[in-house]
Formats: sequence, C-alpha cells, structure tokens
Amino acid sequence: MLLDRLGSLLEFLAANSSQHARGTPFYRFVDAIVKEAFHEAKPTFEASQAILMAEFGALTLPYEKMGAIDSIDLFGLDELLMFAFYYRNKNRYRRAADIGANMGLHTILLTKSGFQVEAYEPDPAHCTKLIRNLGLNSVADATVHKAAVSDHVGTMQFVRVLGNTTSSHLAGAKANPYGELEKFDVDVVDVRNIVRRVELMKIDAEGHEAVILNAISPDDWRKVDAFVEIGSPENARSIFEKMDDTDVNIFAQKLGWQRVATLADMPISYKEGGVFMSTKTEMPW
Repeated sequence: MLLDRLGSLLEFLAANSSQHARGTPFYRFVDAIVKEAFHEAKPTFEASQAILMAEFGALTLPYEKMGAIDSIDLFGLDELLMFAFYYRNKNRYRRAADIGANMGLHTILLTKSGFQVEAYEPDPAHCTKLIRNLGLNSVADATVHKAAVSDHVGTMQFVRVLGNTTSSHLAGAKANPYGELEKFDVDVVDVRNIVRRVELMKIDAEGHEAVILNAISPDDWRKVDAFVEIGSPENARSIFEKMDDTDVNIFAQKLGWQRVATLADMPISYKEGGVFMSTKTEMPW
C-alpha cells in the first residue's frame, strides 16, 4: 500500500514549509502523491481498519459520507501540513483546542502528539462519530464539547448543509448556503473561556472565525497561537484590520508562511490555504 511508504511524510513537509503555497511545484507534486495514497486506502477505511498514518502510527477512522464529500477528503494536503506542524511542535505546546472538530481527526492526531485537547463540535451527528472515533483510537487526553464557539455564552441557530456537512455553520456566517438545509439551535461557548486554558487553537468555524478571533484580547494572544481557515473576503478584512494595531502576526500559507503585510496577502477562502496567528515573530516550523 502506498500509504505505508509515507513514514517520514510529516518531517518532509515541515522541512519544506516555504513551499506550502498552493500552486507551487512542490505542493502539486506532494498533493498528487497523498491523494493517491489515501484513495488507495479507501477499502481499509471502509472496513473500519487502522491505517499507518506516517509518524503518528496506527489511525482508525471509519469511512463516512458527508454529502458530496467523504471522510477521505479530510486528509487533504492542507490538513497534512497542519498535522506536520503538530508533530514538529509536540514539545512546544501542551494544551490545544480543536474548534470545529468534525469527526475528530485533528483531535486524535493532536493527542498522538502529546497534547491535551478540548474538542468543540456543534453538529450532534458529527459529535457522535467524534466520540466513537476517539474511542477507536484509545484517546484519553481529550474532552468533547457538543457546542459551537463564538463571542458569548448561549444558544444560536445552526445550519446543517446536507449536501456537504463539513460546510454546516452558525446562522449568518455564510451569505448563501446552498442545497437542502436543516436548522436547529445549538449551545454556544465563549472563546474567552477557552483561550486561557490552551496554548494552540485550530479554528475551522465555517465563516464565524472573525467573530471568534476578534473577541480575543491582546493579552490572551500573547499566550496562544492559532491555525485558522478564512472563509470570506469580509472575514479576511475584519481580521486583518483588527490585528493590524496589535502584536499579533498573521502568517499565510499562500506566502510560504511568511508574515502578512497587506490585506492582499490575506487568503479569502480555504482554496488559498490557511493562516497561523501568533505574537511570535516567526512561525515555528
């Protein structure tokens, strides 16, 4: 199996961080290899058997359809770059928050890196599978919260996008959600009650990221770093302008993880890769 040959994949990715922008020859080459490897392993996922996940070792993540995409799509190269960062920095951070935890892949790999993890997932269907997957991987150092994260405590309406449940979001976070939708209330927790307990956050909030990030105080930013997916030009502008007068630096995948200097440097969708936010002057690859 091709996946078995990717044993040093994470160190290879970390060692070439300046080549992570989408469209580089490096990105296209590695992306093609990992797509083939994970799709070749589809029968193993379908049988709910463990795969060998590079330096992390055995990983069990039963195959799931999530509308038009499936759980194998969770192993895209952009995600693997984050896994490589977790592994490279396993001695730098101890506590992490996985905001938008989906079925728990990041939570599992963070714990395999030695982190204690708080996982937040508002969709009850995904949350049930998250808890199952933590059990299948004997994860003990994670707490699961069936809740969304915002700038307050309470309840908000959640929009489940049946055609792609990874695109589900808090009401108002996306202008024109597509296809068949389901709407229901979910619990919401305040990011300010999370950020003081962790040192690293992964935020995949499907359009709600500006609300979350802009609620964090400058003092709290000095203690925490964050990987963030930016979902829209409006959110990119809001986050850039909010951080422009602070000590928080934004490092963009589209720049080979160099520091953002202008609004044009910000990604405006997942198709341009993520950002890393920190008061550190360099991203610790």
